[in-house]
Amino acid sequence: MNYTYRIYPNWQQQEKLLEWLGICRSVYNHALRELKDWLASRKCPIDKCSIEKEYIMEADYPFPGYHQQQNDLPKAKEKNPSLKQVPAQVLQTTIRRLHDAWDFFQERGYGFPRFKKVGQMKSFLFPQFQSNPLSGNTIQLPKLGKVVINLHRPIPDGFKIKQVRVIRKGVGWFVTISISADVDVPQVGCHGRALGVDIGLLDYLATSDGFRLPNPKFLKTLQGELKLLQRRLSRKKKGSNNYEKARLKVERLHNRIAFIRQDFQFKLAHQLCDMGDSIFVEDLDFRISAKGKFSKQMLDGGFGQFRTILEWVCCKRGKFFAKVDARGTSKQCPNCGEQWDNNLSVRWHECECGYANNRDVAAAQVIRNRGIEQFVPMDSGERKPPATDVVSGIERSAGDENLGKCDAGIPDREVSKPTLYSKS
Repeated sequence: MNYTYRIYPNWQQQEKLLEWLGICRSVYNHALRELKDWLASRKCPIDKCSIEKEYIMEADYPFPGYHQQQNDLPKAKEKNPSLKQVPAQVLQTTIRRLHDAWDFFQERGYGFPRFKKVGQMKSFLFPQFQSNPLSGNTIQLPKLGKVVINLHRPIPDGFKIKQVRVIRKGVGWFVTISISADVDVPQVGCHGRALGVDIGLLDYLATSDGFRLPNPKFLKTLQGELKLLQRRLSRKKKGSNNYEKARLKVERLHNRIAFIRQDFQFKLAHQLCDMGDSIFVEDLDFRISAKGKFSKQMLDGGFGQFRTILEWVCCKRGKFFAKVDARGTSKQCPNCGEQWDNNLSVRWHECECGYANNRDVAAAQVIRNRGIEQFVPMDSGERKPPATDVVSGIERSAGDENLGKCDAGIPDREVSKPTLYSKS
C-alpha cells in the first residue's frame, strides 16, 4: 500500500533535493548513453559501415546491464566526487529505473527510453529503512535530516515502512510511503446488490439503477486560465528566470486540475460503494480510445484512473469488483437480449418487448446482467443477488419482485446527485 503526504523542507533542504535530482538525471542519461552506444556498435554490418562515424566498442565488451552499471558507480564516484553527495542506494535505484524502462520496451516492442531533459527528473527513491523514519510531525531521510511532514493520516498498526519516494510537483514536495504487513487479505465473493456501471463522455457514468452523473469536464472548466498562462509562457525566453516562473504557474494549474479530478473520483467511488455490494464495469482498454477523435475528452475524464480507484475503494470497503466483456453492451436489450442496430446519436432505447430506457442506463444493466451470469454460480440458488431496502436513493420495499431483476423503465423518481465537484 502507498500513502502520499506533503512535506515542507526548508530552503537548504530544497536546494539539496534539487541538486540530487540533477545528479540523478545525469546518472540516468550517462547510463542510457552507454546502453545506446553498445547497441549502435553492434547493429552495423561489417561490410557496410557508415562513412561519417561509427560507435566502436570491443567485441568482448559485455552488455551494460543493471548489475554492471551498478558496479561501475564506485569508479564513477572517484572520477566525479559530486556523486558522493547523493545516497548510494538512490543512485542504484536510478539505474534500476532505466533498466525497468528497457525491459518494458523489450516486452512490448516500442517506447525506447529517452534522455531526461532539465527538469524532467521529478522523483527519486529511498529503497529501504532499518527503522521507522517517522517521529511526530517529521520524517528522517538519509543525508537530508528531519523534514516536516503533514501526517494527515497515521500509518496503520502492524505495517512497516519499506520505501519512500520523494516527488517534486509544481505546488510543492511530496513523499509516497510504501507500507506492507504480513497479513492475508480475504477474497470477497459476489454478494448483495449487483450494480453495473457504464462510463461515457456525455454522462460521466450511468448505473443500472438509473443514476446518471453529468461529465464535470475538469480541463475544460479551467482551460481559459490554462490558455492564458501558456500564452504568457510562450513569450518568455527559454532558460531565463521569468520563463521558469511562468512554467511553474502552468505546472501548478495542471496539478490543480489533476487534484480536482482525483478528489472527484475518490468521492464518486465511495458513492458507488454505498449504492451496491457487487460492482461490475466494462473491460476496456482506454489507451486505445484516447488516441481517437475524442482523445482530449477521454484523457480529461481519466477513466482508467477512475477504474483503478474504484477497484481499490471496493477492496478497502469489502465490496466485490469485476470486469466484464464490453462488446455490444450498448446494442443489447437488458430485458430480452435482443440486439439493436443503431448508432451513438440514438440516446433512448425502445425494444419490441416493451422495454424503454436511456441508452447508457440500458448498457449499465447489460453490464450488471453479464456480471451476475459470469460470477454467480448456477447452482448457488442466488443467481440474482439479493437487494437492499434503499438503492441509490430510490426507496423500495425489500419484497419488491423487481429488485433482483433488471429495472424495466426509468426510476420512480430522479436520484439526487451528489455535490462532488466545484469550480473553486
